[in-house]
Amino acid sequence: MHSKLTVLFIALTLLTSAQAHDDAVAHYLANEGLMVAHGDTKILFDPLFRESYGQYRLVPDAMRAALFEGSAPWDGIDAVFISHYHDDHFAPDEMLILLRQQPQLLLFAPRQAVAAMRKFDDDESLFERVTAVNLAYRDAPVSYTRPGLLIEAVRIPHSGWPDRRTDVENIAWRVTLDDGPTVLHLGDADTRDAHFANDPEYWRQRYPEMAFPPYWFFLSNSGKDVLTTRIRAGHAVGVHVPVSVPQQENKRDPALQGVDLFTTPGETRMIDHAH
Repeated sequence: MHSKLTVLFIALTLLTSAQAHDDAVAHYLANEGLMVAHGDTKILFDPLFRESYGQYRLVPDAMRAALFEGSAPWDGIDAVFISHYHDDHFAPDEMLILLRQQPQLLLFAPRQAVAAMRKFDDDESLFERVTAVNLAYRDAPVSYTRPGLLIEAVRIPHSGWPDRRTDVENIAWRVTLDDGPTVLHLGDADTRDAHFANDPEYWRQRYPEMAFPPYWFFLSNSGKDVLTTRIRAGHAVGVHVPVSVPQQENKRDPALQGVDLFTTPGETRMIDHAH
């Protein structure tokens, strides 16, 4: 009887350990800054920026310090992904500091962001870990593989297209962690379906378990249609939410009620996925 109980205890311990390792969690920093963790694999999107333009959240000082120090849960980051070079998404000098602080870190960023970093420091030993993505509008998506990561990128115009910001290299990153969850970060993507209809097979190839669209996707019919007919994520959490949007759902504009939004730095969401 004793041996059977021992076997049962070991089995339950192993099962609990396996389930814990397979957990996938999205951690909110601020604005469009996120960390996604799956087991020991961790990635960041748009984590370092200084500008709020008086309407967006900044990463709290304690969280920024922990990120630079590599303190838990910000330890062992595998890769950082930058959507585009705007001051409310990317600080090139701070990214160079993070690369120096965490020598295991890989960076994937649009060419414009990498060029901005080189104006501060052209140390090739750092840029060996940097992948500059050079995509024009309507170029075919590109992909990269790194240990534990399948990385896919496509350029989706910045919001305001075709009248404004047409030169901004906004990259939508679709990343699969450890053959497990796939997440999609859209940066400041424009909502028009034409941008996504250009590569229908790409969007059908892999549906993310969780997508992070800017909140304005929920405010337009075109954005909602893209989310439901093109991206088809298991769940979507809106980012880039202005501080003027109430944290209490029942006080928001009706279009943002019933919508999941990241509004408070430090929030988390579990990512439901099949391994």
